[in-house]
Amino acid sequence: MRWNQFRLTTTAEAEDIVSSMLMDLGIQGVQIEDKVPLTKEDKEQMFVDILPDIPEDDGKAYLTFYLDEGEDQGTILMKVRKELEEMRDFLDVGVCTIEESQTEDVDWVNNWKQYFHQFYIDDILVIPSWEKVEAKDEDKLVIHIDPGTAFGTGTHETTQLCIRQLKKYVTEGARILDVGCGSGILGMLALKFGAAYSVGTDLDPNAIDAAHENMEVNGISSEQYEVMIGNIIDDQAVQDAVGYERYDVVAANILAEVLVPLTPVIVRQMKTGGIYITSGIIDGKETAVAEAVKAAGLEVLEVNRQGEWVSVTARKN
Repeated sequence: MRWNQFRLTTTAEAEDIVSSMLMDLGIQGVQIEDKVPLTKEDKEQMFVDILPDIPEDDGKAYLTFYLDEGEDQGTILMKVRKELEEMRDFLDVGVCTIEESQTEDVDWVNNWKQYFHQFYIDDILVIPSWEKVEAKDEDKLVIHIDPGTAFGTGTHETTQLCIRQLKKYVTEGARILDVGCGSGILGMLALKFGAAYSVGTDLDPNAIDAAHENMEVNGISSEQYEVMIGNIIDDQAVQDAVGYERYDVVAANILAEVLVPLTPVIVRQMKTGGIYITSGIIDGKETAVAEAVKAAGLEVLEVNRQGEWVSVTARKN
């Protein structure tokens, strides 16, 4: 099917209302681009330590949407323009120009799958749901992960650092806590390494959905792996739900800026002798995390590196 692409220029102030209007008209999948600086909350839900330089905010926003050739595009665009003009009475919607272009005739639902294939992390096979395990790999440890909106397909160095440490420190029957669980890959692999029970927390509702989907394709039940939404750093209800002095291993593959305030809190969830695995640390911020770990009374056991990323592993004595 061939699609027509439309790019509407409006203002950052109006982008949410205009986007909602488009959806009310039956236009789905609106993409929004702007130069509005990220809030603190936005940054807390991201999984990178270095953000790209964003140009200065010019107040503009660009909304991209698609209509297929079979739709009455003239009527739809006329309705869009009419709604925009009515909005001008109470909102600065900007110039409201609409640029049109035509996409290639591709399968948008499945075309992206050509970029994600099965791969190994040491002897662990990570495979998407649309590929089959080959006969030569049937005796391998296999985890099914589909890329989506949540972090953690296993391709990133920070995730691989965590996986290797989990494999080293998870013992039979262990209880695992994964803070910032994303796709759920760490909690699920811990179960495959012999853990009895995993808990994952995340701030992003998309992560909870992704973890549940990945649990299903891996045959992991909610009795084995529980995921919950919330900020364990400052949300007492989340801390209580997770529980205290219950976990043999805690993994946290998140920003260094989050690991520093997380560490003195998370020690209360760990058993004596419990292992704390941190990753997501860009090279220059290793010292800050290591100092936070020591200040919380933990003993640093290992510092491992892969590329420009660092993992610090510690123990609660």
